[in-house]
Amino acid sequence: MFKAGMLCRVLLSTIAMSAMVAPAFAADQPATTGTPPPEPTKPGFECHDKPLVGSGPGFKDSQDASEEAAKEDWLAKAKAIYPDADLANAKDVKWECVKQGLYSKCFLAAVPCHSKPQ
Repeated sequence: MFKAGMLCRVLLSTIAMSAMVAPAFAADQPATTGTPPPEPTKPGFECHDKPLVGSGPGFKDSQDASEEAAKEDWLAKAKAIYPDADLANAKDVKWECVKQGLYSKCFLAAVPCHSKPQ
């Protein structure tokens, strides 16, 4: 009985301490509201209104191969919209890779851009 009572006191004390300390940690963190503003369009370029996502087929045995497959898939979709599209000219480029065992799959999301017609 003594051990159970002592265990309850320790548990309640730990909960009370964490409740008092948690607001202090939250105050140290910068406040984030909403999503970050979109990246501005480079001068002399015009961009598509929505980002495209490329991932390539299936999982690959290396992350480099997964990244290359995602890049190729994204580039094929971007060139369907702008024939001169290039990842170097894209805006809001975001990479995400996931692993499953020894295999990985990457996703590339970016807004395709191209040089404005003269």
